[in-house]
Amino acid sequence: MTNDGCVFCGIARGHVAASVVHEDDRVVAFMDLSPVTPGHVLVVPKSHAEGLVDLPDDLGVRVWEVGHRVGRALRLSGLRCEGVTLFLADGEAAFQEIFHVHLHVFPRFKGDSFRVDANWRVHERRVLDEAALAVRGGLAALDARAGGSDSPVQAESA
Repeated sequence: MTNDGCVFCGIARGHVAASVVHEDDRVVAFMDLSPVTPGHVLVVPKSHAEGLVDLPDDLGVRVWEVGHRVGRALRLSGLRCEGVTLFLADGEAAFQEIFHVHLHVFPRFKGDSFRVDANWRVHERRVLDEAALAVRGGLAALDARAGGSDSPVQAESA
């Protein structure tokens, strides 16, 4: 499936220019036009999926496999790379700007400009347990969808 107004679908079909670093039958990886650091790559499924809820498990696995490989390649590329960040924003509240799933893979180094601001304080076990219960409920809901088609999630929640 593609979305005619989606720039990532256009890249996947070869209708929009991109500096491609990897392409197979399911995924394309290309340089971000607005890189956080030199070497910033986006890994994108060729079929349109706005968010994680729309992304089949097997395609999500393939996106991660390619992202993992690109991250390893960045360390061997000769680009400045003291570490690698893999980052996926799902939804507007998570700062997703293009609504086609994409995994950012970019080199990190001391003094680069990327920041994640958060309250990293340790929370009480009761609060963590309540959140864990809610997440387990979400996993059960995924298991119940489409007759349990999210089988990798089932195995993790058992």
